[in-house]
Amino acid sequence: MALLLGVDTGGTYTDAVLIRDEAVVIASAKALTTRNDLAIGVGNSVRAVLADAGVDAADVSLASLSTTLATNALVEGQGGRVALVYIGFKERDLAAHGLAEALKGDPHLVLAGGHNHAGGEAVPLDEAALTAFLETHKDDVSGFAVASQFATRNPAHELRAAGLVTQITGRPVSSSHQLSAKLNGPKRALTAVLNARLIGMIDRLIGRAEDVLIEIGITAPLMVVRGDGALISSAQARERPIETILSGPAASIVGARWMTGADHALVSDIGGTTTDVALLRGGRPAIDPAGAQVGQYRTMVEAVAMRTTGLGGDSEVHFLTEGLEGGVFLGPKRVLPVSLVAMDAPEVVHAALDAQLRATTPGEFDGRFVRAVAGQTLEGIGPREQTLLERMGAAVHPLGDILRSRIETGALKRLVERGLVQVAGLTPSDASHALGRVDVWDADAARKALRLFGRRRTGAGDMLDPDPDAMAQRVIDQLTQQTALALLETAFAEEEPAFPGSPEVLARHVLLQRGLQGHRGLLRIDAALNLPVIGLGASAPAYYPAVGTALGAQMILPQHAGVANAIGAVVGRVTMRESGTVTSPSEGKFRVHLASGPQDFGDQEGALAMLESVLRDKAKADALAAGAADIQISVLRDIRTAGVESREVFIEAIVTVEATGRPRVADG
Repeated sequence: MALLLGVDTGGTYTDAVLIRDEAVVIASAKALTTRNDLAIGVGNSVRAVLADAGVDAADVSLASLSTTLATNALVEGQGGRVALVYIGFKERDLAAHGLAEALKGDPHLVLAGGHNHAGGEAVPLDEAALTAFLETHKDDVSGFAVASQFATRNPAHELRAAGLVTQITGRPVSSSHQLSAKLNGPKRALTAVLNARLIGMIDRLIGRAEDVLIEIGITAPLMVVRGDGALISSAQARERPIETILSGPAASIVGARWMTGADHALVSDIGGTTTDVALLRGGRPAIDPAGAQVGQYRTMVEAVAMRTTGLGGDSEVHFLTEGLEGGVFLGPKRVLPVSLVAMDAPEVVHAALDAQLRATTPGEFDGRFVRAVAGQTLEGIGPREQTLLERMGAAVHPLGDILRSRIETGALKRLVERGLVQVAGLTPSDASHALGRVDVWDADAARKALRLFGRRRTGAGDMLDPDPDAMAQRVIDQLTQQTALALLETAFAEEEPAFPGSPEVLARHVLLQRGLQGHRGLLRIDAALNLPVIGLGASAPAYYPAVGTALGAQMILPQHAGVANAIGAVVGRVTMRESGTVTSPSEGKFRVHLASGPQDFGDQEGALAMLESVLRDKAKADALAAGAADIQISVLRDIRTAGVESREVFIEAIVTVEATGRPRVADG
């Protein structure tokens, strides 16, 4: 019997699931994610799932982890200080693709060297300048990124520079040609910089997670989910942490496919902070052809094509004052639900809510609370922020008791952005508690917060909704509407052939919206989503049936929708892709671009066969290193030719080899 353990560290919860023989979920568990040390939450969820299943830790054959750490770190601007060695480019090229912005003032060296399009050396590498730069910065950065012009045609200068980094500094080094085989130097350099920035952070997470699993008694190998849903070994994830961006969303799609067997569907995963929507086509997640977009950065990492919306169970509820009727809007920022913070500090929260309800007029900060996050570092904190932190101490406070002047609002915002302070306010989670759909936290506190929110005055001077149940339903209806729009935007973005116009505008078009409502007048307009939706996330059963109705679509809610990411973390396959290029520098000459340097052939087939053989060996070796068994290999040749004087002339060929297999499991 093979016992598989999947773990997913999300923004709110860390989930764990046990699967027997890749066929049956035998237990699942949740623990709160511990931001200051994610491994604590991992340990708590794993202990809980083992206890629930009544199995021994030593019986686990394979463990796998999906994590949002890399994604969140890039979105929130966290990570180590790094240095970039930029070979053969111009200083002005740093502005391309947000590279200068991503460096954030970290040191960089623009260095003579690099190769040309054909793989020949353009300028010799300036090793003296590089050595001086490395001696200067060897103690003040956590790692180095190296990117050389046309390194995918000939990586010799990147390899030499990386060797000097290791020799002189001993620090980790990220070489751009090892992260992508595609042209576009500045974008490859950006990917290498972000990878270098993440290495220390992911290394600590995986190392701590492995320690915790061993402490619990699990000795099985640990795998990590890549951004395209495939599994890699923990050692590979430590070397190339950038590949784990969008790991969590990718795992949820793999989990959705495993649970439902669906070949063609939209997958919508609602969490505490975001809703992630992706397309399952032919049983596989669609891959973003432009590379993974995370926050403001467009990388060269292969990852699922995912539209992420700041909409979740813990999204902040905003009061809309425009118009006579008023209304609500959700997100994109996340806050602590009032019903949750009331569990931690019931006396403070209820006393404040009761006092605010007794007041004759609504206050600006009604129903809002604040607390500091323990165990965080305070570099770069100004005196105003320091004052606020001292005022908060370790307790929960009504927000109005902490903010004593308008100018302190900016300081509070900076503290929240740095992750040093959490704000609590009204959320859809509170609305669900008030309506009795969920019963985990303090429903009474949620009802009081809803009553306070509903007392606000609209443009017509009326209360928004004094009945807390009606106010709660209004919040849930808004969640339904915004989720439906997110699904429609994804459908328009993936529609083939494409509609003219942006997906955001098309999803909101009056004709589509009337069609969804089955308009009947002089015109009959019908519209619906023409494929099923798989709803994932712990709160999906509470929210998503209404979304299916609004879109006229079949809504599939799998039994284990709340732990789809953890399931996907362990049922995926190991997949290694290697790509290479053959060019033709002159007629009758075919140049294979290899890691060891260019190699010329007199015939096209000989060049392609040589490249395919090298890529096949590399992909298979990487798959074996990742722990794959029963490896299958597929090859795709993309040969580009041009018609010249009534004959086809070879331009270039890109060969892609894919090695795939299930992870080997330890003897249970």
